[in-house]
Amino acid sequence: MSADWTPLRHALVACRAQNIAVPFWWRDDDAVAPTPALDRLTDMARACGVPVHLAVIPSLADPQLARALDPAWMRPVVHGWAHADHSQAHEKKNEFLTTRSGAVPEAARALDTASALFGTALTPMFVPPWNRINAQVMAALPALGYRALSTFGARTAPLAAPGLTQINTHIDPIWWRGSRDLVDPDQLITQAAAHLDARRQGDEDGHEPLGLLTHHLVHSPQIWAFVQRFVQEMQDGGAAPWTMETDE
Repeated sequence: MSADWTPLRHALVACRAQNIAVPFWWRDDDAVAPTPALDRLTDMARACGVPVHLAVIPSLADPQLARALDPAWMRPVVHGWAHADHSQAHEKKNEFLTTRSGAVPEAARALDTASALFGTALTPMFVPPWNRINAQVMAALPALGYRALSTFGARTAPLAAPGLTQINTHIDPIWWRGSRDLVDPDQLITQAAAHLDARRQGDEDGHEPLGLLTHHLVHSPQIWAFVQRFVQEMQDGGAAPWTMETDE
């Protein structure tokens, strides 16, 4: 894989020069069971020294998954309920954006199911499938026991709802609408640098951790290679690994 990492390196240098911290976190979606791909993800997290917030689909989760996770490097979070599409005509795919009576009860059931499976290892973060959720469900999440919400893109406020921290992801290396392989690495590097520049210039929230979003079950060799290099470049440039526990 050939890529020019200069823009990201320069953006990180600029942040350091202005004493702007760059917390960095990693979220991986769609986990349901122990697999060789999950083992590879765990090995990479351990080698890089960055824990992964593993978004698990509660209704599909294999009980063996909890026993297979290394809690030092895999932090389970809640990924919707069944990853089922409830969109209507002309809507984008979603499980919790389209208004429906079952949405909040499913979010509650999801947390109960995940808590029973993972116990105290569970991080009470809600990750809606396809990164889409409506305001009614968001407002209900804190009362259910959730403390954080994660979607995609720079957040517009630290709280998604009272009592619910918004912690988004920003860089997704998969070209979902094309080859479903690696996006042009130079494009990804430019995107990451742009987020850091926007943080430095006050156009984006300078306190939100920069988030990497991966999907271990569908990674090609090129995606695995980019992810490992990206995580290393971020740390080499002064970015500090973040978990929810970091802020407690």
